[in-house]
Amino acid sequence: MAWFYLFCFVLGAVIGSFLNVCIYRIPAGESIVSPPSRCPQCGAGIRWYQNIPVFSWIVLGGKCASCKAGISIRYPLVEALTGGLFVLVFHTFGISWPTLVFWVFMAMLVVITFIDLDHQIIPDVISLPGIVVGFAASFLLPWMSWTDSLFGILLGGGSLFLVAAGYELLTKKEGMGGGDVKLLAMLGAFLGWKAVLPVIFVSSLLGTLVGVPLMLIKGADSKLAIPFGPFLATGAVIWLFWGGGLVAWYLGFFR
Repeated sequence: MAWFYLFCFVLGAVIGSFLNVCIYRIPAGESIVSPPSRCPQCGAGIRWYQNIPVFSWIVLGGKCASCKAGISIRYPLVEALTGGLFVLVFHTFGISWPTLVFWVFMAMLVVITFIDLDHQIIPDVISLPGIVVGFAASFLLPWMSWTDSLFGILLGGGSLFLVAAGYELLTKKEGMGGGDVKLLAMLGAFLGWKAVLPVIFVSSLLGTLVGVPLMLIKGADSKLAIPFGPFLATGAVIWLFWGGGLVAWYLGFFR
């Protein structure tokens, strides 16, 4: 069984290497398949043995082999994070269709998270196809019907749209972008309607725990923009793997 876990981590890390390309190129409007990987500083091509996930970054000391410019530690972190998420999915669902479904889901969430952190945008090129993929995947998930997924899309997109519209109406300011609305619709497609409100609650709680200290540090008058996408993605991951246990723990207080 240990070999299965190792395989899942390596597979996830390799895919994470490609996700790094997506994170860098999608906001720039560049192709994610051509040209091949290159140093963003000097433009030198990266050979295959210089592009082994995590390992190559360590061997090269976090620097380009050609110009010696520093390479962000984010690259191996994204690779390791994706590998870890793939292992967690396999540990939870084993050899099954849900494992393939949620590997795709994890990859989408990783790309969305880091693009939103960098640019405060959630690309439609990921979230909109993600809604379709999530709905189609409901036919492969034994515990969820297509109607659960459809209602998840409607509740996810609709609920956050109403919150965003209400906030803008009351404050005359945009507090939540349309990208967050589409992302929650995608989460509803993959996780079903029952996950939508818990994901909103958990992501809002995490956002508060992170945002309030940052506001105190930066000052109340500072224009601090905190993307909500990463918190929604984190809430979705928490629900997927530990949602059932958290609900049982919460309900235990009322017994």
